[in-house]
Amino acid sequence: MENKRKHLEFIQLVITRMNVNSFLLKGWSVTLVAALFAFAAKDSDISYVIITYISTPIFWLLDAYYLSLERQYRGLYNSVKIKEEENIDFDMNAKPFDKGKNSWLSSIFSITLLFFYGGLTAITLIIMLVIN
Repeated sequence: MENKRKHLEFIQLVITRMNVNSFLLKGWSVTLVAALFAFAAKDSDISYVIITYISTPIFWLLDAYYLSLERQYRGLYNSVKIKEEENIDFDMNAKPFDKGKNSWLSSIFSITLLFFYGGLTAITLIIMLVIN
């Protein structure tokens, strides 16, 4: 049972790392957008706000990548969880689970990312209209 437990721990560490990366990306995106809004308000320059239309989709795509990896490793975790002890091979390849809702494209349009980055984009649009 020790091999199975160790393998599941390895996978859980990867899942945690992907989750932390996603959390940090959200923090950085909000920080960057807020700083650009402050610069735009200070200088009355709309070009700062336009930069958010470039940075937000980049953060969105990168966050979706981490979400898809996290989902793939959750699939691997569930697969290892039901394996027999003698079949544990410490394989960390999560590519077989890269389909359906675990794909990158599906992760881009996940509800949580749509609300977060869609909301950020909507706020940017509203601020841009107010500044003009």
